[in-house]
Amino acid sequence: MKILLDTHILLWTISNDTKLPEKAKKLIIKEENEIYYSIVSLWEVEIKRLAHPDAMPISARELAEYCKQSGFQVLPVRETHIFAMKELKRDKGAPPHKDPFDRMLICQASVENMIFITHDSLIANYIDQCILTV
Repeated sequence: MKILLDTHILLWTISNDTKLPEKAKKLIIKEENEIYYSIVSLWEVEIKRLAHPDAMPISARELAEYCKQSGFQVLPVRETHIFAMKELKRDKGAPPHKDPFDRMLICQASVENMIFITHDSLIANYIDQCILTV
């Protein structure tokens, strides 16, 4: 199974944070699963680090290096991912969710037939079978 990690899941994984849900951990360490991180996550981390260095203790470059050391594969942004944003739907009446990084990650996972692992309850309101909220 191909798995794309949401940025916070990725950060919790590489830092061995206790916030990482057990269900996510089991999927990530399962040998037959292919674990991916997105260029979008690197972009998100660097933007947040520049805006609030105290809140984001790792740079995009450091994150990419940790991901490579962990054997994770990088997922670039493709035109098809961007075009898929037009089709992204949410449940009617769902609370607002305006995070452009999350929307792109969902589209990437959907287009690439991956499972997108997140802990963000707002993402669960998107209508896409690729989403796995843990």
